[in-house]
Amino acid sequence: MFKKLDILDEKDPHLRKKSVDAKLPLSKEYKNTIENIIKELTYSQIEEYATKYDLRPGMGLAFPQLGINERIIVIVHEYEDGKFNNYVVVNPKITSYSDEMIAAEAGEGCLSVNRDVEGHIKRYARVTVEGFDPDGNKIKYRAREELSIAFQHEIDHLEGILFYDRIDKNKPFYTEDEIRLI
Repeated sequence: MFKKLDILDEKDPHLRKKSVDAKLPLSKEYKNTIENIIKELTYSQIEEYATKYDLRPGMGLAFPQLGINERIIVIVHEYEDGKFNNYVVVNPKITSYSDEMIAAEAGEGCLSVNRDVEGHIKRYARVTVEGFDPDGNKIKYRAREELSIAFQHEIDHLEGILFYDRIDKNKPFYTEDEIRLI
């Protein structure tokens, strides 16, 4: 049985709080929450299920978006049509990043922001993220391009930052000459 997650709207104060480190290993309840997040994010990226369950497409979710201000992020990345990799990182930290900056050409969206927000967000083209899996084992991911953007977007949630906070009010859009748009 599939039950939609209760994702907080951008106006909710939980989304502006800095999250605390999660205690490891994660509780059974948190592990179940992660499974539900993975299921919903996967379904949201498959048109048939997205339509059936009325889901907005999304590839990542941070625990603060569910009203839990602990440092846990989940990303479901469709690396090939219909094939997904799941990334669950507890207490994530970006430990290195590229000099090269990129931006999503269409802009970014967020499951907590139920409106279109125009503008490009400068992000690192490549990041290394370290943290722990739900059982407390150290993990490390190297991400590039759209996956790198997703990691940075979700980690921002843990700091109380929403993507549109990063849009330059004086220069909301970049050209290909200024930054690589993907």
